[in-house]
Amino acid sequence: MTSSAFLADEPATLPGWRFSVAPMMDWTDRHCRAFHRALSGRARLYTEMVTTGAVLHGPRERLLGFSAVEHPVAVQLGGSDPGDLAQSARIAAEFGYDEINLNVGCPSDRVQEGRFGACLMREPALVGECVAAMKAAVSVPVTVKCRIGVDDQDPEAALDALTDAVVSAGVDGLIVHARKAWLKGLSPKENRDVPPLDYGRAARLKQARPDLPLAVNGGLRTMDEMRARLAEVDGVMVGRAAYMEPALLLSVDPVLYGVAAPAADPFVAVATFEPYIAGVLQSGERLHAVTRHMLGLFNGRPGARAFRRHLSTHGMRAEADLDTLRTAVGLVSRERGDAREAA
Repeated sequence: MTSSAFLADEPATLPGWRFSVAPMMDWTDRHCRAFHRALSGRARLYTEMVTTGAVLHGPRERLLGFSAVEHPVAVQLGGSDPGDLAQSARIAAEFGYDEINLNVGCPSDRVQEGRFGACLMREPALVGECVAAMKAAVSVPVTVKCRIGVDDQDPEAALDALTDAVVSAGVDGLIVHARKAWLKGLSPKENRDVPPLDYGRAARLKQARPDLPLAVNGGLRTMDEMRARLAEVDGVMVGRAAYMEPALLLSVDPVLYGVAAPAADPFVAVATFEPYIAGVLQSGERLHAVTRHMLGLFNGRPGARAFRRHLSTHGMRAEADLDTLRTAVGLVSRERGDAREAA
């Protein structure tokens, strides 16, 4: 996709890229993404990271299948072999994904052992080769999600080197998690909080490369914080805040895009999402497969704790159905109360 295909109200960025929900392992599965779409029609959604080995040799429909309601939706690939990534990108594009994203940010031991994720910050030339191979294989946008550096790297030099390599390869956009990753000494969870955020580094990169679509990720929790970042870069990517407080997504369309949200409030969102859940139940999956992603929907309202408790207790049962969900929703007040009561 070339710049001529960008939306008029989103200059220099990919359509739908102004706000996105981050790829998160064990969280952003197809049911989570369908639920998030019920809250925002404009947010770009990302799959959990899928390795090239899984795509090439695993159960593709289970790994890559998704509902049409999820568009715009991107797949995130993990790998470092250009040929495998090209083949995996081609397969993902055939499934209908709107974007192929390469993970250059995950710090877990497993990805380091496989020579992909954040450790690739040390091999910008290889990342460039991977992007070039993927670009040659597909017609949809190819993007990269990275850190500002790893371990003792200088974030100025490390991010510039990676950017130079992927831009030369034709990358369509870069998502910068605005903190370093420490590959030794910090767990993946600690890597999401301990290294300090440096939004300024992403802003300087955008100033240096105004034509490169650039989104920033890391630590964003409120719409005010997002708008502050959007004054500096083209897009924001939100992770845990979107998952733990999904009602936040109801503000995305009106605040960031100037259009109405798909639902007026969380109660309406649940009602409109019921047909999707009914289809999941009819396919033989349990209610919990979907409702585990909904537990934080009513945070801040009286009855939120009872809602979570009911779904956590009863939603796990084989016989759980839409009435189980409706009963849980009925425990929530439509009026916001004080935080202690709602916790």
